[in-house]
Amino acid sequence: MLQTRIVPSKPALILEGERKSLIVTDIHIGFESIMTSNGIFVGKNSTINETISEISEIIDSENPDSVILLGDIKSSVKGIGRSEWDEVPKFFEEIRKRCDVVLIPGNHDANIQRLVPDNVSMISPSGMVEENVLLTHGHTMPSENLSHVDKIIMGHLHPVFFQEDSIINGQRVWVFIRTEKEKIFPDKSGELEITIVPSFNRYFYATHRKKFRKSISPIMGRIDSVSDARIITLDGTIIGNESIIDHVL
Repeated sequence: MLQTRIVPSKPALILEGERKSLIVTDIHIGFESIMTSNGIFVGKNSTINETISEISEIIDSENPDSVILLGDIKSSVKGIGRSEWDEVPKFFEEIRKRCDVVLIPGNHDANIQRLVPDNVSMISPSGMVEENVLLTHGHTMPSENLSHVDKIIMGHLHPVFFQEDSIINGQRVWVFIRTEKEKIFPDKSGELEITIVPSFNRYFYATHRKKFRKSISPIMGRIDSVSDARIITLDGTIIGNESIIDHVL
């Protein structure tokens, strides 16, 4: 049976059975152009090098068989930004040196096949199934053909805790939800676990000073009630339950 665990203090998840995989999502390479337009300046190539370094350190410490990327590797939605032409291939090449890489494209990954090296496995945006677990970006609705799964691991929603008077305001968080399976798969009964992985891009909300635009997922759109939830910071502190979901999604 597959087991999951959070990598301590990192927005990354380990999925382990016969093989061990590192799960990462929402890197948004090329995001600097948006940061610059909001008056936030960083050095050229600094964020891509930082991202490669941080993921490489996790790979070296965890020694996974593969890295599974849950989408939104690049920042541009419809096309390919100027910096993405160089930085996205560089990212894949550096990570592939350490282990296998699997990409599940997200809604920001249009035309990314033009940037993906041949030795990286790129699969359908609908996701992939490992035993009883569906791995998906989260911007598409799972097919009924996948209704045998008991768990969904997804990205896309960039969960961040927002409460202005809190000392953890603006921090990335994990969201773990239990809901009725029929909410997602109408012909099935039982319980479904959903894990929402925080964005690997630490700067994502640095450009949003007061308000942020929430991402919308058809998966979460189907869930009108949550039987149980845990909201957890990157350092592993449980900060709330289903009552504070509106503060993070």
